[in-house]
Amino acid sequence: MQLDGPDDPGRGPALGMEEVRSMKGLYEDKRKMTHTPEGYELLTLESGHLEYNFDWHLGYYWSRYLAELRDNKRFMGVKCPVCGTVYNPPRVNCGKCFVEMNEWVELADEGSLEGFTIVRFPYIDPNNGKMREVPFTSIWVTLDGASTRMMHFCNLHDERKLEVGMRMRAVWNEKRTGSIHDVKYFEVVEEKAEAKAPAKKAAAEKPAAKKPAKKAAKKR
Repeated sequence: MQLDGPDDPGRGPALGMEEVRSMKGLYEDKRKMTHTPEGYELLTLESGHLEYNFDWHLGYYWSRYLAELRDNKRFMGVKCPVCGTVYNPPRVNCGKCFVEMNEWVELADEGSLEGFTIVRFPYIDPNNGKMREVPFTSIWVTLDGASTRMMHFCNLHDERKLEVGMRMRAVWNEKRTGSIHDVKYFEVVEEKAEAKAPAKKAAAEKPAAKKPAKKAAKKR
């Protein structure tokens, strides 16, 4: 049996909605009813707020990686013994050579911006079930010493102030718990003004080159 549409040999003859409604007990629209046939009011109850906590094992690599963030404020990657690729975040096997990696490498907390997205549309955050505050900026950054990029956040929300290739620096949370969010966000590394000033000052103080004097034309 199927609802509406042409007859289908495999599913039987099509039935219209009116035919279905006439079948007692099979279909009955109760959405407009406020009371039972006996006169009892149809009541509703709210389910209330429901939370589920999920725990999962992080394994050796991620446990060490997050412990280093929490305890030492440093990033650690793993290096492939065959091709030399340094992975951040770490993983067990090299994605190119498929060999197990056991060499840990300390990485810098600065790197290059590889890409960014500024999100301005609110949505429910799956981490806590609440509406996500917007705007926020997701970034891809490759830390110095790493071959792969990692995803995190930037404190700037103006695309006019961001450009792929800019230098970024991690800003650490004072209270760290062993999470990727022990890094609060990444900020743009501004070029030091004092480094620019001496160069400009030297250029300004440099005397202008004297033009060679024109030789007087010989009289014929």
